[in-house]
Amino acid sequence: MTSPLQLQRNIGAFGAGSPTRRRTARAVFASGATAGLATTVLVFALAGLVAASGTAVAQPPPATVNVAPVQEDTIKASQTFVGTVMPLRTSSVGSAVDGRIIEFNVRAGREVKEGQVLAQVLTGTIEIELAGAKADLKLRQEELAELQAGSRPEEKDQAKAQLLAAKAAMDYAASKYERTRKAFAQGRAATEDELQEAQSLSAGLAQKYQESLANYKLVMLGPRQEKIAQAQAQVLIQQEAVRLLEDRLAKYTIRAPFDGYVVREHTQKGQWIKSGELVAEVIELAQVEIEVQVPEDAVAYVEQATPTVTVDAVADRKLPPAEVSRVVPRADLRSRTFPVMVRLDNPRQGDGYLLKAGMLAKVHLPVAGQRKALLVPKDALVLGGRTPKVFVVDKKGDVATARAVPVEIGLSREDLIEVTGPLQAGEQVVTKGNERLLPGQVVNVIPGK
Repeated sequence: MTSPLQLQRNIGAFGAGSPTRRRTARAVFASGATAGLATTVLVFALAGLVAASGTAVAQPPPATVNVAPVQEDTIKASQTFVGTVMPLRTSSVGSAVDGRIIEFNVRAGREVKEGQVLAQVLTGTIEIELAGAKADLKLRQEELAELQAGSRPEEKDQAKAQLLAAKAAMDYAASKYERTRKAFAQGRAATEDELQEAQSLSAGLAQKYQESLANYKLVMLGPRQEKIAQAQAQVLIQQEAVRLLEDRLAKYTIRAPFDGYVVREHTQKGQWIKSGELVAEVIELAQVEIEVQVPEDAVAYVEQATPTVTVDAVADRKLPPAEVSRVVPRADLRSRTFPVMVRLDNPRQGDGYLLKAGMLAKVHLPVAGQRKALLVPKDALVLGGRTPKVFVVDKKGDVATARAVPVEIGLSREDLIEVTGPLQAGEQVVTKGNERLLPGQVVNVIPGK
C-alpha cells in the first residue's frame, strides 16, 4: 500500500500548475489519508475526470541534447601501479691502483661523457718503468731485424776473400811438403825435421782452409731459423711487458664508464687512495626504468603490454612511449608480487633531463585479457540515484523521446566507460542536456554532435 507521505508527494506533483488541480489534489490527499487502497484509486479516477474536464496537464518543453552512439569494442582490465624512477645504469667507479690523487675534475650534479677523466693518480714511478721497458723492446726489435736481414754483401765478400787466402796458403804448403818429401827420399839436402815441419804446415793450412770454407758457407746461408725464432720470441715477451705497464698506467687515469651524471663524490685532490676504493658514483639518465610490483595473477598479461607512464612532478609534460623491458622471474614470498621493469626514453630539458632518479611514477598496465564490452561516453552517465543510468533517444516518425536505462559501470578507457544493461551497439545516448531530462520527455537532437 502506498504510504501517506508518498501519496502526498504524488498528489503535490499532480496538483502543481492551477487552482483547480490544487483543490483536487487536496481532496485526493484527504481521501487517501482516511480510506483504503480501493477508495484512493477511485478518488484518483475522479481526479482524472476533473482534470480532463478542466485545463490539460502541462507537459515539459522539449529538451535540446547532444547524443553519441553506444560502441561495442574490446577492452581489458588495467591497473595503476606506483613505482620510482630509476637510472638505467648506476656505476660506483673505483680505483684499480694505489696512489695519490693529483686531479679531481668533477662535482656531484655535473654531467660527464663516456671516457671523460674523473680523477688522476700520480704516475711518476710507472712512467719510468714504462720508458725502460720500451727501450729494451727497441733493442730486441733491432736484434731481430739484423738476423732477418741476413749477411751483408761486405760480409760475404770478406768471407770469400778469407776462403781464397786459406786455399792459396794450403796449396803452397802442400806443394812445399811434396818437394821436401821427394828431396828427403832421394837423400838430397832435406832433413827429417824439415820434412816433418813441411808436413805439419801443410796439414794445418788444410784445416784452416776447411774452417774458412765453413765460415763462407754460413755467411752465404745467413742466420739459422732457430736464432730468428728465438729473437722473435724475445720481442714478443718484451712487447707484453710494455703492454702490461701501459695497462697499469691507464688505470692511474680514472674515467667515466658512460654518459651520465656524477651523483656522489668519494675522494678529493691530494687524498691517498688504495686499490678498490671508490672515487665517484655515476648514473645514466638518457633512459630510465621504473620498477613496479605486479601481483602473480596479473603478471602474465604485462610482458607484451604497452604501459602508460605518468609522473606527477612533470604532469604538464607528455612522456615518450614506454615498454616493459623485463619481468624479474622471482616473486616476493610475502606479497607474491613480481618486479616488472618499465623503460622509456628521458626527454632532454635544458642542460639536463626531464625525469630525475627517485621521482614518483605511476604505471598503467593491463591485469586481465581482452573481452568485448559496450562503451558509452562518460558524459552520458547520470548519477545520483540508486543506480547509474543513461538516456537513450528513441525516434518515432519526427518525434524523439528520451528513455531512461539503468546500467552498471565497469572499466574506463580514456573518455569512454564500460556499461552493462539493456543497451545495443549503435543506439544513441544523451551526452549533454541529460542532467534534468525526464523519462519520456521529447528531445531535440543537435545535428552533428
